[in-house]
Formats: sequence, structure tokens, C-alpha cells
Amino acid sequence: MPAGTKIEAIIGDITKISVDAIVNAANSTLLGGGGVDGAIHRAGGPSILEECKKIVARQGGCRTGDAVITTAGDLPARFVIHTVGPIWNGGQQNEPEQLINCYRNSLALAVTHECISIAFPNISTGVYRFPKPMAASIAVKTVFDYTLERSLPQRVLFVCFDPENLHLVQSELSALGIPQ
Repeated sequence: MPAGTKIEAIIGDITKISVDAIVNAANSTLLGGGGVDGAIHRAGGPSILEECKKIVARQGGCRTGDAVITTAGDLPARFVIHTVGPIWNGGQQNEPEQLINCYRNSLALAVTHECISIAFPNISTGVYRFPKPMAASIAVKTVFDYTLERSLPQRVLFVCFDPENLHLVQSELSALGIPQ
């Protein structure tokens, strides 16, 4: 069990979660989109988009597996960490490694910004078609391993969109001995 880190899974709306940082499953343009990305931009208001535009002007967007951080605007969080998940193409184009990088890079930004709590969606499991069982395994193992020797974040929340993802994440947590 990670030292001092509480890892849990719930079903819910990530835009309503009160944590230091929520993670956005963004696209590479950072200019909003559908799914989680669209919901975060709508609920957070225009300040998120304005900061994203500045990031795009500075670095030209965000590559798959990378992450950037902005204000959370009107959301009940301090920050939004935008990460670009991989589009599933059969697993032969480094999709698992790219998904691992999404979680690692998001956690690294959270630590840099002294976030005590962070909430993740089910990255890449919607329109990007990443297989949900593999995505849950990668998410839980990556977060577990990352938090083993770190004091931050102290709380990691997987905010699942549907019962299927919730069950998969909870099963992965249970397999690591993390009670749910």
C-alpha cells in the first residue's frame, strides 16, 4: 500500500469533484472537445480555454502522453491537468506506454504544484477505444507504483464514468490489496 496515499474509485462527474487537481482527457489541440474534455471546458468556464490557448501559442499543443496544467476556472478544484491519451490502434503503436506516461506526467505535475489530492477520469476508454480492462490495469498499477515512495499526492481518486469502468478499477485496486 502506498505510504500515506489513499487510492479509491467512485462513479461520478469529475467536474463536481473537490480536489486540488482534476485530470482532463484532452486532445492535442487543448482547445476543448467532446466527452470529459468538453465537460471540463463547459463547467470550468472560459479561463481554462484562455490558458490553454497560451500554452498552444508557447509550445504548439500537447503530445500524446504529455501533460500541461491550467487553472480550474469555475470548477471546485485548484488546477486542471490536461493529458492527451492514446488512440487505440491495436496496441502496436506504443499505446500502453503512452497511457502510462499520461498518468506519470499528470502525477508529476500534481507533485510539482503540491497537490494533496488528484482525480483521474478513465483516460482513452471512450472515443479513443483503449480496451477498458487494460486501461484500468495500467491506470491503477501506474498510480500505485508512482505513489509508493512519495508523500504527494495523499489522495488519488479514479472518477469513473460508468459502472463497467468502476468495476474494472475496483478489481485492480483489490488485486493490489487496496480495500474498496
